[in-house]
Amino acid sequence: MNILLVDGYNIIGAWPELRDLKNKDLSAARDRLIEKMAEYQGYTGYRVIVVFDAYFVKTVEQKYRNYKVEVLYTRENETADERIEKLAIELNNIKTQIYVATSDYTEQWAIFGQGALRISARELFNEMNIIEKKIEKKVQLTTDKRPSSKISLSSEVAEIFEKWRRGEE
Repeated sequence: MNILLVDGYNIIGAWPELRDLKNKDLSAARDRLIEKMAEYQGYTGYRVIVVFDAYFVKTVEQKYRNYKVEVLYTRENETADERIEKLAIELNNIKTQIYVATSDYTEQWAIFGQGALRISARELFNEMNIIEKKIEKKVQLTTDKRPSSKISLSSEVAEIFEKWRRGEE
């Protein structure tokens, strides 16, 4: 199993769309990141855990699922980096490959020591753009291949059926 641990605020600060959104509405930026990570998870099959530290949100530790993505808020005096390092240790086993998405240089070296691999914010951004294009292409192909009707009808007959469907005479 592959697991992607995401340093939420680090990625928000690095991706142009999310950084702009953060300046207007931090909550919306977090939600948008989670949506994108749900697409990533759905496409790659990775288990995705997004970690936000309590630096920006004063709260007790929280854990919940959103779009099947696990979202963690650390305790008030715990950084996302510390939590990610703990998770890398807890989740590491012979059947699991841990990836950590962050551009924090110190964090990258710390997670190497835990046996995890790193993905920089830019690499994840580029990979996400490729995935979104592939998803868009797949949806377009599916839409294009779908027949408008199982039985080919003349436009006049189709119009009559449509009027019946709407209850018109």
